[in-house]
Amino acid sequence: MSGPAPETPPKGLDEFGEIDRLFRPLTRGAPGAFELRDDAAVIPQRPGFDLVVTKDAIVEGVHFPEGEAPELVARKLVRVNVSDLAAKAAEPFAAFLAVAWPQGFAGRDRELFAMGLAADLEAFGIDLLGGDTVSTSGPFTCTLTAMGWVPAGRMVRRAGARPGDKLLVSGTIGDATLGLAAVKGQIEDADGRLAYRYRMPEPRVDLRETLRRHATAAADVSDGLVADARHIAEASGVGLLIDLDRLPLSGAAATWLERQADVGASLLRLGTGGDDYEVVCTMASGVRKPPGFTVIGEVREGEGVEVRAAGRVVDPGAGGWRHG
Repeated sequence: MSGPAPETPPKGLDEFGEIDRLFRPLTRGAPGAFELRDDAAVIPQRPGFDLVVTKDAIVEGVHFPEGEAPELVARKLVRVNVSDLAAKAAEPFAAFLAVAWPQGFAGRDRELFAMGLAADLEAFGIDLLGGDTVSTSGPFTCTLTAMGWVPAGRMVRRAGARPGDKLLVSGTIGDATLGLAAVKGQIEDADGRLAYRYRMPEPRVDLRETLRRHATAAADVSDGLVADARHIAEASGVGLLIDLDRLPLSGAAATWLERQADVGASLLRLGTGGDDYEVVCTMASGVRKPPGFTVIGEVREGEGVEVRAAGRVVDPGAGGWRHG
């Protein structure tokens, strides 16, 4: 890890002292990290496996609220990247970190960030192999490049869906959308569960073997269920039917939906809101539905995505978040 020193390093430490204290322990002794004392790392080989690599950045005010607790930012950074690996049926093993500390970001803030990072790297079995730290006059920005192993030729791609396949999604959808609204004070969230779902997504690493055995295509639900299902359709060269009346909802989301005057528009909001970090995938029609999944549609010949809600066809627009 290298780069210009942060504006306000911990007392008595320059950038390299900060790396030594905050980040070197996160290598967990990985030999290819060289204790973060070099300008590069060596990635070990694993015969019979492919290396899957993903990279996501999160920016204050865009992907997390301004003033968010640094440890929560770090944990969300890890989790959104692990979610990409999970949808590819890959086993996480290592990562590279880049952080742009904003001006005025105190030494204790960086310590809290490192603590949150350590907690989730440990939880998901990930070694830190290197990265970079810089200062910025802009918003707090951090990026993780995450890597995982998958048996050779077994990564589950977006391409691969076939006409006649079922469209399924794991877990529940819409909690993160409502959680963001709760964080903004727009809806009630008495027990904090919705806000927690937004702040601390749970990447579906538990689905790895199921996806390897049964999925013909898959993506994680980050931009919005409709948008990410559309990514599968476009990559596979097929059409999709998505029935939002079959959307799996948590108790909190179902209660919220019952209070809405326009059910169709509200279902569309839940299905396009993003940040759920579940897995949307396709499976052959003859495959028995695995536990934890809900069938929400089907793959069709042709192209385009038809979305239904409240018993009628609706226009989903972009279907979710679009990056500028």
